[in-house]
Amino acid sequence: FTMRQLKGKVKENAKQKRERKKEFVENKKRVLTIALPSIAAIFIFITVYIYLKTRPKPSIDY
Repeated sequence: FTMRQLKGKVKENAKQKRERKKEFVENKKRVLTIALPSIAAIFIFITVYIYLKTRPKPSIDY
């Protein structure tokens, strides 16, 4: 027979809590190493694009 699922949150022991905290810290580091550079790259791309689109055209007079 299968055990009945109790209502409410499952109580986690100290080991599980430590694991969860460690995972949280790792995820935070992962955000810093992946998300920030990609956001920066997108931002730079957009600014360069806008600069190229809005700069005055060089007028060539002979």
